[in-house]
Amino acid sequence: MNQKNIFRIVIAICLLGNTHVTYAQQMKDGFVKIFNGKSMAGWEADTTFWKVKDNSFVGEVTPQTPIKTNTFLIYRESLPADFELKAKYRISVDGNSGINYRSEELPTIKYALKGYQADIDGGNVYTGQNYEERGRGFLAKRGEIALLKTDTKPTITGSLGNADSLKAKIKSNDWNDIHIIVKGNHMQHYINGVLMSEVTDEDPEKRKMSGLLGFQVHVSKTMKVEYRKVFLKEL
Repeated sequence: MNQKNIFRIVIAICLLGNTHVTYAQQMKDGFVKIFNGKSMAGWEADTTFWKVKDNSFVGEVTPQTPIKTNTFLIYRESLPADFELKAKYRISVDGNSGINYRSEELPTIKYALKGYQADIDGGNVYTGQNYEERGRGFLAKRGEIALLKTDTKPTITGSLGNADSLKAKIKSNDWNDIHIIVKGNHMQHYINGVLMSEVTDEDPEKRKMSGLLGFQVHVSKTMKVEYRKVFLKEL
């Protein structure tokens, strides 16, 4: 076999291997794994507060690492518009976190994001709600269906259930499943398969139709949050 043919065979094997990896990352329903469980490849953060350990992203504040502003682990591979995101999370009782999406990075504070957030906290006071970080604040609390118009407070147009009854569906200091569905100006947050909040944003000036994804570590004296099995499907 001549050298040219050997080279072609090597290239074909490499391409086949890459194809296999790509398919292996995809779930049957079109989701793609965007965290490999081993490194921050494709992501960026302040490593004072974010690490990879035991197949999880770990965000942590300790007395030895005080924090002055909320900081985010930011996904750098795309700016999702319409999408679904699935992940598992676990948060300490004193923790405060969330998943930002369709967000923008602040030019004056590194690793700070502004935008929609699927809120998460260890006491499950806010978990499941839609909160706009550095923006309009509470858009829909847990159990609310909200409509957003220009220069007015959110209009609550329906109920998904009592906030305390929905809270009972969320595990404390244990692993939970979060599922975010965003299509057009419509956003839904699910925890453990239960719809917790729903927002339709009809404010053309303040709504965002695409942007960054990021996991938050909130200003706290101490806290710990973990994320794993992170899958994204862009629609």
